[in-house]
Amino acid sequence: MSGGAGPEDHVILVDDDGTHLGRAPRATVHTRDTPLHLGFSCYLFRPDGRVLVTRRALTKRTWPGVWTNSFCGHPREGESWGQAVRRHARHELGLDVATTGEPVLPSFRYRAVDAGGVVENELCPVLLATTDQEPVPNPDEVMDLRWVGPDEVEGLVALAPWALSPWMVAQVPELRSAGWTAPG
Repeated sequence: MSGGAGPEDHVILVDDDGTHLGRAPRATVHTRDTPLHLGFSCYLFRPDGRVLVTRRALTKRTWPGVWTNSFCGHPREGESWGQAVRRHARHELGLDVATTGEPVLPSFRYRAVDAGGVVENELCPVLLATTDQEPVPNPDEVMDLRWVGPDEVEGLVALAPWALSPWMVAQVPELRSAGWTAPG
């Protein structure tokens, strides 16, 4: 979950209520004792209603090689959801997206520990976006991708949750309950 390195590459630390507590360099927070911080997940749709799933690069620090939602990231201080989504879509997938900037699952939160012991601990609103462009994945972020129907994503979560990111496994049933479809 990156979106470009540099001195401004940070995460926003939050408490259990989502109140901002400050920020920390992104490279220092994902450890065995990761503090609660703000992230987001985005599901990207094409005009035909298909959704993009991606396979995380093998070089990713957490959950390398697993399939997940279209892309994830961390907003920066002062950045809107829409700005964060557009920045990460360009960085990870090389494309422009349209989004309302309003999360469909605004209070989604998860904590998970990967096989290497690194903890993800995020207040992670879920957003939907659309594009009519084909992705050009950044190989540091994405090793494979597929456009699939939402019903196929739901089937995959039911059939092989072990092959997917833990946040996607938890998000998809909530998205189904919310009646997930392409924004528009």
